[in-house]
Amino acid sequence: MAKKQKVDLLQGTLDMLILKSLLEGPRHGYGVAKWIQVTTKDALKIEEGSLYPALHRMQKRGWVKSEWGVSESNRRAKYYQLTSDGRAQLTTEVKAWSHLVAAISLVLNSNLAEA
Repeated sequence: MAKKQKVDLLQGTLDMLILKSLLEGPRHGYGVAKWIQVTTKDALKIEEGSLYPALHRMQKRGWVKSEWGVSESNRRAKYYQLTSDGRAQLTTEVKAWSHLVAAISLVLNSNLAEA
């Protein structure tokens, strides 16, 4: 059985993942973390100590807004929702990420003799 490897996110990647998780609609913090974990087939697990500071930072930047609601387990929870500025930021970050992935792919697929 293969041992799961811890994956460290590049700085800024967490914001993009959170914004993407909110594209479908509002989610509470646990829902955001769970969506990322399930979508990545358990490759990424976002800890509370990283998630909530990121959500608060994004709220200050105007990328998300929040309001209190009731969770599926009938508990009071803060729900985060993407703003129009957040959608624009997600688009910007996805383009930048795609460019970075393409550049890294060029390096990984290069022949060392080409250098």
